[in-house]
Amino acid sequence: MPRLSANLTWLFTELPLRERFAAAAKRGFHAVEILFPYELPAAEIAAELRANKLELVLINLPPGDMSKGERGFAARPGDEGRFSAALETALAYAKTCGCPRLHAMSGVRMDGVPLSAHEDALVANLTRVAPQCAAAGITLTLEPLNAKENPTYILQSTAQAIAILDRVAQPNVALQFDFYHVFHTEGHPIERAHELRGRFAHVQIAGCPDRHEPDTGELEVRAALAQLDADNYPGYVGLEYKPRSTTEAGLGWAAPYL
Repeated sequence: MPRLSANLTWLFTELPLRERFAAAAKRGFHAVEILFPYELPAAEIAAELRANKLELVLINLPPGDMSKGERGFAARPGDEGRFSAALETALAYAKTCGCPRLHAMSGVRMDGVPLSAHEDALVANLTRVAPQCAAAGITLTLEPLNAKENPTYILQSTAQAIAILDRVAQPNVALQFDFYHVFHTEGHPIERAHELRGRFAHVQIAGCPDRHEPDTGELEVRAALAQLDADNYPGYVGLEYKPRSTTEAGLGWAAPYL
């Protein structure tokens, strides 16, 4: 049975981040993930994890100033220094909190820079830092974001991501597979997850097309989870969606899996 992870950036948002750990544990979760945990000191997050018997399974590198449109630096030529600084911050959190996966956000395209140059920068950055992350027991993940909602994001499809991963060819650099994004960009996300079995180190899920509870809309969530089971996916499935009811976190559908 797939192991579910509560994304504390998306769930229990009626509470301050510090209180969401206890809320997740109370609902039966054993694992959580956070997009950007940096509003709290790493030591406080580690204390909440211990107090609530939770594992932190994924965080993102700092993305820069999102109010100005920044979405990370991993694939931006000339931003190698900012990428390295973001990685150092994330690694410090990962080590303190025992988090084994870091999502390296690719970033948005730069005016006048061809896509191939962005991809070359991504390959170079990941190849350079992969050994450092491996020594710390960290897997780096790449997540394509759908072009419908993220038209300027550099990484937009699983095919593009796999081509990058094949060039990097490091065992601790892997795909982050999001059913919601694949639904919007490529369609047939369950079939695509099966095709890419063994290539992803983390999975996220939401209802399609509106990103509410996974049991709403066009994605058959139980079929998706069953396919991951059949393919012997060993990792976590992060619940990254907008609950219709914040007080219940939209978790009624998940009871059989917790």
